[in-house]
Amino acid sequence: MKKIFLLVALAFSVMVSAQNELTEGKITSKQTMSTDNEQVQAQFEMMGKMETVTLFKGQNSRSELDNPMSGTVTTVINMDTKKMMMLMDNPAMGKLYNIEDISITEEDLKNIKVTKGSKTKTVLGYKCQQYITSVTKDGVTLDMDMYTTDAIKVPTQYTATMGDKVSGFPLYMEMKMNQMGIDMKITTEVTKIEKQSVSSEIFKTTPPEGYKNMKGM
Repeated sequence: MKKIFLLVALAFSVMVSAQNELTEGKITSKQTMSTDNEQVQAQFEMMGKMETVTLFKGQNSRSELDNPMSGTVTTVINMDTKKMMMLMDNPAMGKLYNIEDISITEEDLKNIKVTKGSKTKTVLGYKCQQYITSVTKDGVTLDMDMYTTDAIKVPTQYTATMGDKVSGFPLYMEMKMNQMGIDMKITTEVTKIEKQSVSSEIFKTTPPEGYKNMKGM
């Protein structure tokens, strides 16, 4: 089950955005998880309300989910340094971090399939374009149906690795995956977009003291 919760934590780190262009502010989104597996569904329901808050400035962002079951999951995307850092403070797994280079190679693009869809969806007054994507990484395939707005240019954990294949930030997304033989679906929808000043200091990608490298586990 630890692998499932790790995958869910990674998925949460992605969720949030907001046809006036907004370059600095705060976005709140909600996540809903579901599966046909009764045992895992019971675990999802125990987690209760799942809400992610993202602060962004320019093309840099910091997203945080805080939940009694998952603990605190923070993802920092710094496009100035081309680095992405994830911090997990999980009740079962402890304090962990992971830092990745988000520069895109031709080899990376071979594992990404993107189709611009024919549908649009309006979220909080913003018209969003559909993109149907499939990303395979570390043996896991994520199929995503996302609706993005060009009003916010901030990359997410997923769109940052798609180069120019996806335009804008997703305000609504359905993600499907199979982990350990279990089909799961995570739906993310932005519920609030606020314009506010954000400090550049929060986008540093140096792990705090006391966190262990996830790759060493």
